[in-house]
Amino acid sequence: MEQKTLATWLKVIIVGVGICGLAIYFVVIPSYGQAIVNDYPEFNGRFLPWLIFLWVTAIPCYAALVFGWRIASNIGRDKSFSNENAKYLKWVAWLAAGDGIFFFVGNMFLWLADMSHPGVVLLSLIVVFAGVAIAVASACLSHLVCKAAVLQEQSDLTI
Repeated sequence: MEQKTLATWLKVIIVGVGICGLAIYFVVIPSYGQAIVNDYPEFNGRFLPWLIFLWVTAIPCYAALVFGWRIASNIGRDKSFSNENAKYLKWVAWLAAGDGIFFFVGNMFLWLADMSHPGVVLLSLIVVFAGVAIAVASACLSHLVCKAAVLQEQSDLTI
């Protein structure tokens, strides 16, 4: 597969993930939350704090998609193994780790404010684990891309 074709497919996937995320964050979650409030009116005061909390957790996800777009653009320009892509992957790692930590701390705060259930806090560990897994994978890829960039630079200098 050519670099430009690969970059185009990556960009299509990034746009698809972004659209799915918008649908989940702005259609599915609010309608599901509203259905819970309709069935259990005592949860009415918890709906808006949870909705805002979940919307805030989307910000690092979309920032990571922007970095993914930049990486795909570099791949299309035949700069797959560059220090710039390594830097972007490192940013994705930091965003994933930070979002996982924020998600867990936010869940703990909502639980302590009596706006959550201990079971929800335990289930949030799955999201934290996913964030840590993405962070570790991105950090490893960043390291490997950096090493590959050095090797490519050395091979470009040899005759």
